[in-house]
Amino acid sequence: MRANPSNEKTKRRYFRWLKEAEGCTESTIRSVERAICVFEDYTESADFKIFCERQATGFKRWLNEKRRSGKPLSTATVYQTIRHLKVYFKWLAGQPGYKSQISLDAVSYLSLDKKTVRAALAPRPRKFPDLDYVIGLTGSIDVQNDIDQRDRALVAFLLLAGMRYTAICTLTLACVELDSLTVHQDPRLGVKTKFGESITTRLFGFSDTLTEYVVSWVEYLSETKGFQPTDPLFPKTKTGQVEGGYTFVASGVEPVQWSGGNAIREILRRRSLAAGLPYFAPHAFRRAAIQLAGRHCITPEQYKAVSQNLGHKDVATTLLTYGMLDSHKVGEVLGEIDFANKPGFKGEGIPPGEVAQFLKKYQSKA
Repeated sequence: MRANPSNEKTKRRYFRWLKEAEGCTESTIRSVERAICVFEDYTESADFKIFCERQATGFKRWLNEKRRSGKPLSTATVYQTIRHLKVYFKWLAGQPGYKSQISLDAVSYLSLDKKTVRAALAPRPRKFPDLDYVIGLTGSIDVQNDIDQRDRALVAFLLLAGMRYTAICTLTLACVELDSLTVHQDPRLGVKTKFGESITTRLFGFSDTLTEYVVSWVEYLSETKGFQPTDPLFPKTKTGQVEGGYTFVASGVEPVQWSGGNAIREILRRRSLAAGLPYFAPHAFRRAAIQLAGRHCITPEQYKAVSQNLGHKDVATTLLTYGMLDSHKVGEVLGEIDFANKPGFKGEGIPPGEVAQFLKKYQSKA
């Protein structure tokens, strides 16, 4: 399929506008670009100026019939594609040379039915490790060298901090305060956080053993390895060539940051396989931290503290997006509730009205 020069020029302007005027990240812009490219696949790169109601409805049908590896596209993928396109054509309808060509009424046809939208946006239960899993995984690592100690501390940190892996990859020793077990996710220190926001995170006290793994690692880097405050908290593996040969082997760690989250994924895959445990992606540890912390909250203010510690402005994000339990856990929790008011039942808990008022209070501040 040949590119349409007019379309390409317009897309470049739009992507520049998203970055400079809207402050969108590169990953968001790439997502938008993919959506527009899918639309151009359907129209065979027809000029955007001929966009109309017929194209909008036809594209939706085509998208629902499209197959990837023999399977239909997920509802979430269809929704995101349509959403990005609708925003793009609304913008385009206000640009010189397109105002008289693209009707906003036609753009409005880039909408999905309410049932599909609800299905696309509905939070889904995700699997995540529990505390015993993390303790077991870290305990399975026989520390013989720098790499072993780093990997053990990393697994512990993933749960105790509950951070996004993009931030973890860019943390430096200067971000960590051992006295208060606090980590400053500060973009001014080079930390890549969501929306570039500064987040102060206190390590969750789930396990003294896990905490000690992290503390001893930080002290080891600073005192034994001589790492400077600007060096990475979780440095890259150093490789060296075998003397007299052509083989490269790991020979410790070096004060160089990882380029992305693939290094963390590979460490988790390798260590879980060696321990005979299932693999969980880095973000699953964030979900695990939220679930564990939530189980210990007995007041609305505690929920808010947990939410803020994770970098969520709105506590509803913590409860609704990450608060979904799998069916097994739902049954387990319900089994622990004394619905029959057995002898010794105190009737204590968080009143529903108090939770509702709390959510309303903090949502209004977000």
